[in-house]
Amino acid sequence: MQNNSRKTIFTTISIDKETAGLVEKICKRCSLKKGEIVKLAFQYLDKAHINPAEAPESVKTELSKINKRQDDIIRFIRHYEEEQLNPMIRTSHSIAVRFDTVVKTLSENVDLEIKNSKDNFINVLKKLDEQFGKVAVVINNQAKQINSLSQVQQQDTKNLMKLIYLYSELSACGVMDSKRKESLKTEIINLINEK
Repeated sequence: MQNNSRKTIFTTISIDKETAGLVEKICKRCSLKKGEIVKLAFQYLDKAHINPAEAPESVKTELSKINKRQDDIIRFIRHYEEEQLNPMIRTSHSIAVRFDTVVKTLSENVDLEIKNSKDNFINVLKKLDEQFGKVAVVINNQAKQINSLSQVQQQDTKNLMKLIYLYSELSACGVMDSKRKESLKTEIINLINEK
């Protein structure tokens, strides 16, 4: 019996121009065949427990059924919101607040450590600069001393060479060159007394 009513409805749907136009639009929009659309419509009617062969009692009762369904859905949504969503929102909010607090604390600690490290680094650099300054002063003083010693050494070397030259001249002088010997002896004495 149920198959007969479906066949009757299908025939009615196919004959009705407005319904046929609607089916055509759905076919174009959803890329479905007419038979698939009709099949889906029947499945909906079965799931919703709607018998298209039976005329509704009245529009008012149908509207009250729809309103009851809407109220049930709204009640379910509110219940779900109270039981599930609100606790989840509160939990996620408390986690976010704790996370923000932890991040803020960690950020402050990192900033403090960076500042301390920077201060320590600056202090070490200052101490190194002071030590290098002291070492530079010592090196400059030693360089001056080495220069002065080098100049004295060069002067002494010149005097030694001159002494050697004068002694060699003195030894080369013969017995007859007494004046020359006396002048060489005087130069040698003067050169030795210069120091």
